[in-house]
Amino acid sequence: MAKQAASSGNDYASLAANIKARQFSSVYFLEGDEPFYIDAIADLIEENALQDFEKEFNQSILYGKDVDISKVLNEAKRYPMMADKQVVIVREAQDIKDLDKIIITTQGKTKLEYNLLEEYLKNPQSTTILVFCYKYKKIDARKSLAKIIKKQCAYLHSEKLKDYQLSTWLDTFCKQEKIAITPKANSLLCEYLGNDLQKMSNEISKLLVNKKGNRSIDEVDVQTNIGISKDYNVFEFQNALFTKDVLKSNRIALYYSQNTKEHPLVMVISFLYGAFTKILLLHSLADKSESSIASALKIHPFIAKDYIAASKKYGFEKCMRIISYLREADAKGKGVDIGEINIYENLKELTFKILH
Repeated sequence: MAKQAASSGNDYASLAANIKARQFSSVYFLEGDEPFYIDAIADLIEENALQDFEKEFNQSILYGKDVDISKVLNEAKRYPMMADKQVVIVREAQDIKDLDKIIITTQGKTKLEYNLLEEYLKNPQSTTILVFCYKYKKIDARKSLAKIIKKQCAYLHSEKLKDYQLSTWLDTFCKQEKIAITPKANSLLCEYLGNDLQKMSNEISKLLVNKKGNRSIDEVDVQTNIGISKDYNVFEFQNALFTKDVLKSNRIALYYSQNTKEHPLVMVISFLYGAFTKILLLHSLADKSESSIASALKIHPFIAKDYIAASKKYGFEKCMRIISYLREADAKGKGVDIGEINIYENLKELTFKILH
């Protein structure tokens, strides 16, 4: 499945376009705490740089914990066999312990300091495509190596998406993949899978396999194929509370108390805290149009009307009290001050206080 650029302004799109057009750089340095795009660029290079029959002798996959920088560069300095290029991909490059090591030598009375990678980057092997996958961290920007990397390499900093960016990312991703997705399905996937983009991509791929050629995803598909209970997911609990459906709210609270592994109390409370904090913010907005609310609350426009309806049932002061109740329930669940309380009693009490 093709990868789409994040909205944070990184240069994934141009790097990917150049690779697909077989316009390669000598060195790629891919860093950051979002591995999805790092792996995507490395995979594109692996798929496009060499023909299948060339890969056996001209493609090397190394792992940072198994190599030092000398071994990596020795691989990079080799010449290709019966091909124009060779590819060296270093996975988990953040584990190369001496990547930024400064080597000190003397020449007469002169002390010389240099870094092996810096020296290579000044004159990289023209027949090698060297790729560093430096995940979950970044090179120290204060060091000269970082400056040379950004100047000499095809460089990508891949940032983790914020939770509020995920819904927009998923819509864009599906549009680029020519997948129709409903707003409710979008919300369920974002809430259930979080901002693990690789997991999101994988689950969508699995969904499409089950759909057998139908490239549309709705909430029923998500609930059926990803294991989200139709009746007892957190959105149903939120909606039951938003609409003050007493029977349904208590039924879901009971279910959660009996299935704490699938629905940890801390996660339920955290979700409700976010929901009622949004209602509180909604009360402070001058412009209460759906588009303005969606933008201010960082939610899908489709969901905005639910918050508008909920704000009519829960005034500003009531929301303040609910947030206090949620904090109290969270503390009780963790045994703060009073010792651990029965989870069912805690949820039952919290649900009652929210509704009444």
